[in-house]
Amino acid sequence: MRRDLHHRRLKKRITLVLLAAALAAGPARAGTLELLNVSYDPTRELWRDINAAFIPVYEKQTGTTLEIKQSHGGSGTQARAVIDGLDADVVSLAMWPDTDAIRKAGQIGAGWEKRLPNDSLPYTSTIVFVVRKGNPKGIKDWPDIVKSGIEIVTPNPKTSGNGKLSFLAAWGSVTQRGGSEADAFEFAKKLSAQVPVLDLGARLELTVGAEASEETLARLRRQFSRLGERGVHLDVRGERSAGHRRPSDAA
Repeated sequence: MRRDLHHRRLKKRITLVLLAAALAAGPARAGTLELLNVSYDPTRELWRDINAAFIPVYEKQTGTTLEIKQSHGGSGTQARAVIDGLDADVVSLAMWPDTDAIRKAGQIGAGWEKRLPNDSLPYTSTIVFVVRKGNPKGIKDWPDIVKSGIEIVTPNPKTSGNGKLSFLAAWGSVTQRGGSEADAFEFAKKLSAQVPVLDLGARLELTVGAEASEETLARLRRQFSRLGERGVHLDVRGERSAGHRRPSDAA
């Protein structure tokens, strides 16, 4: 019952994001309205399915046929693309600073967080570990992933919201257990040293995780199923040490 309630609230929040974008793009009237949603890497399938459900409802209510186009990439990279001229009608990025950077560039009005419920944050995600089938290295918690011989796949925190959150979760795994910020900094340095490739975004990271020999992917749950579809057999570990993110949306 709790999960069903969460799903209903999630659907309501995301529907409000799309509705706000449609209203901002122009008055509802018979005809066709085209929207561009600029989002981050792991949300392709999420928005595809939501759009498919939302479009007929909106058309029935307004008489307007929506055509929603999608653009995806690392969250920071996507924010820069909008600032540099990508003509977005709505942005649904991974991190509040990425969305607010667009506001600082004068392309979103001040107070954008208050335009929609929940500070314009429609969904959350959880950082988990994805390991090789059978967990041959015995990875169960954050200290395990910086042991000798462990290589990590995670995207670049400079360009990817997923990357930022992986490192923030690693930082919190130290400070929330009584460690100092200096301890957390040293842990983040160790983690970074064991990442052979810092990809621009989660989708490129997914390719590396599926095709290379790295042992651990500090990853988000919704990407896990895509690796299974590609025949890569993995297990999930370490959910008790998860960190949460609250992506920001603005129309």
